[in-house]
Amino acid sequence: MDEQIKILCVDDENNVLRALKRLFMDDDYEIFTAESGSEGIEVLEKEEGIQLIISDYRMPGMDGVEFLRQAHEGWPETIRIVLSGYADTAVVVAAINEGRIYEFIPKPWNDDDLRVTIKKALEVFFLRRKNENLSDKLMASNEELTELNNNLEEEVAKRTADLLFQNKAMQFAHNVMDALPAAVIGLDPDGLIVLSNALSESLFKKDGLSPGGRSAAQALPPEVIDIVNRIRDTVEVDEKITLFQKSYLLKGVKFATDKEQAGTILVFVPA
Repeated sequence: MDEQIKILCVDDENNVLRALKRLFMDDDYEIFTAESGSEGIEVLEKEEGIQLIISDYRMPGMDGVEFLRQAHEGWPETIRIVLSGYADTAVVVAAINEGRIYEFIPKPWNDDDLRVTIKKALEVFFLRRKNENLSDKLMASNEELTELNNNLEEEVAKRTADLLFQNKAMQFAHNVMDALPAAVIGLDPDGLIVLSNALSESLFKKDGLSPGGRSAAQALPPEVIDIVNRIRDTVEVDEKITLFQKSYLLKGVKFATDKEQAGTILVFVPA
């Protein structure tokens, strides 16, 4: 761990504090000491980043339970351990409930056991911190994902509105074409009929088949095919034609747009 380990030892007996400092002499710990609960609070207020507290239970003035309760309220992330020469169950319960302690260790302690306990307690501290950091990152990711989803929903709503408008415009254009007092045929560059309004449907429908989706050679009379071929050379044709014993003024135009769309439009107006 790159972070400096800071341990606060609180006991009204100076020899206990010296013993604890000697115990951790070979460890890379920074040890702070206090001879009372109130002095321990002062150390916590002054020194940032204390990860672990070892406190005696029986102390004059503020006892260990009250001290650890205040430590939990002000510095809840610390790991708290109680040392006590009293094997009173009520003491243990009070310390656990009010001070939220990690471990209750009787006096006199076993040095090896205490060092192992401290090592495990510090592992718990850094594991908790890691989990909190991961939770924060997860929350931030969830918030970012929520924002992205909201933006996506807005974009989808916008695209949907655009599509609805385009569909409405296309339907309107289709209705306009059907309302025209003329038959209209649209051919792509390969001669496929891609546009056919209501009048052209009735005019060129053959054997129950609509002209739309068929080739001009299949759906249109030979005289119309001749005009289509001439339009490819002259771009535009404007002449009278007789179809099915009726006269029509035929306007034929070849076109190409900047969107790579090209073809031929034929308009048959009853004469």
